[in-house]
Amino acid sequence: MAIALPSSLQIRTTFETLVIGTIGGALFYWAELPGGLISGAMIAVAAYGILGRPVGLPQPMAHVILMTLGLSLGSMVSPEMVHNLSAYPVTIALLALATFCATFGSSIYLQRVHGWDRTSALLAGSPGALSQIIMLATERNADVPGIAVVQIFRVIILTGMVPLLLAATGLMGHGPLPSRGPEASPLALAELAAAAVAVSLFMRWIKFPASWMFGAMMASSVLHGTGWVHGTLPQWAYITALVGIGSLIGSRFGKISPHTILSHVWAALGSFAVAIAISSVFVTIIALTTTAKLSDVVVAFAPGAMDAMLALALTLHIDPVFVGAHHLSRFIYVSIVTPGIVHLFGKAQDDIDD
Repeated sequence: MAIALPSSLQIRTTFETLVIGTIGGALFYWAELPGGLISGAMIAVAAYGILGRPVGLPQPMAHVILMTLGLSLGSMVSPEMVHNLSAYPVTIALLALATFCATFGSSIYLQRVHGWDRTSALLAGSPGALSQIIMLATERNADVPGIAVVQIFRVIILTGMVPLLLAATGLMGHGPLPSRGPEASPLALAELAAAAVAVSLFMRWIKFPASWMFGAMMASSVLHGTGWVHGTLPQWAYITALVGIGSLIGSRFGKISPHTILSHVWAALGSFAVAIAISSVFVTIIALTTTAKLSDVVVAFAPGAMDAMLALALTLHIDPVFVGAHHLSRFIYVSIVTPGIVHLFGKAQDDIDD
């Protein structure tokens, strides 16, 4: 069976996306903006796509980027982080409640202010799990373009805003990338790569969410946590993963037409403000009642895409185990609960439409 080779357009699109993402990330990093490699690549690629140029990365390359990100996150695991797992059930339960409240708050805003139907509003207000939300929206004949704009707009704003917010409040500093310790030996890197591929493929086989990133993160966490492997990925791989994830996020937004973006921009901004206001209440409660670091809680509760928020945890040197556990919990919660919520609360509107 012959293997289909990429077309010249696909090759050119991939090359342009990587070049634009690299330039954007380099400019933001040079300006010493927090999280600049991610946000710079994201904004540059998104703008390039909105201007009419094709953007995107092939799936195999996206998988490699996500696994590299997972390996880098896992290399930050320490015994102290694992010890802190005992504090997670309370904050994860509060995260589920925050997700529920933010979803309904955003939904009510979209219905009352912008006249959205109930099903589309619920799906647009549900944070994270974008691919599942879009598939569900398609099945229910909801406003797919509007939902996509609201969802991706939220990711774009959070990815650019969270690092600046943390820096402005003194929870993290400006400047170069955080120190990550000595690099792993070639043998250790080979072991990490083999374990990452094996675990990722297994997790993909059992249909585990975000299998490429979490499989690599789990393999790296176990190998580093047990002392089997020491050291981090080379700096170039770390930087490539950050620029790559920014380019991936930017390409999602860049594929949406300017007309579609403009027609839903106020709905996106308004629902984002509602979701952030509700999430902020829960972040404040946790900050006042637990010993969790405020910067960790802010990134863990930010209602954005899991890959983007974990990439921020990596570049901002925030506890990846804490952030990963919470975003995975929300991903699973949204994937399981949202179809039921839409069925129960969106059904009345669907019946009217029929």
